[in-house]
Amino acid sequence: MRLYLVPSPIGNLGDITYRAVEVLKRADVILCEDTRSSSILLKHYQIQKPLTPYHQHNEHKIVAHLVEQIQAGKTFALITDAGTPGISDPGFLLVRECIRNGITVECLPGATAFVPALVQSGIPSNSFVFEGFLPLKKGRQTMLKKLAEEERTIILYESPHRLVKTLHELALYFGPERQAAVCRELTKIYEETNKNTLAALAAHYEQHPPKGEIVIVVAGKES
Repeated sequence: MRLYLVPSPIGNLGDITYRAVEVLKRADVILCEDTRSSSILLKHYQIQKPLTPYHQHNEHKIVAHLVEQIQAGKTFALITDAGTPGISDPGFLLVRECIRNGITVECLPGATAFVPALVQSGIPSNSFVFEGFLPLKKGRQTMLKKLAEEERTIILYESPHRLVKTLHELALYFGPERQAAVCRELTKIYEETNKNTLAALAAHYEQHPPKGEIVIVVAGKES
């Protein structure tokens, strides 16, 4: 009677631990965001287990049923399309309900995009705040104003089609000369880390529209 949270590779399929593969092979059921994406990983490691969709659109509806199945003696493993479950991905609701019902929850160490982005950005990594995706509309300006005063390094996730807009907004609220890094396609063939001022990064990606998963690392406000 246990729930395992299993980090999945953020790009390179080799970035999974031996233990993670073992846990997935032992699980009775694997919960995943997208069965098509997860099937690629599982097929690569010759893992054949029942897959159950678990994503932001259905997690509220099925969490109680999943807890019942785990209480009945089944071992579940939760994976997402990339990275560690619960980090800007589904997972929190199920973990909370399992804990409330006395179910053991175990999170394996493994891939998450913001750690390598931070470490290789060249921006101080001794103290930082991870904000995930900024609000799309409501609360966005309030959050930007708040983060503009943050003295710790700031880490954000962003989609490629919103990157330029976000960089311009960061330059407006934080100042155009604030140092930042855009890390793109981590662990993949076209991995790129581009460090410059916010204004210069915005101008660069206006001329070179980006593709792939993106992490933005921004230097904190100087005290």
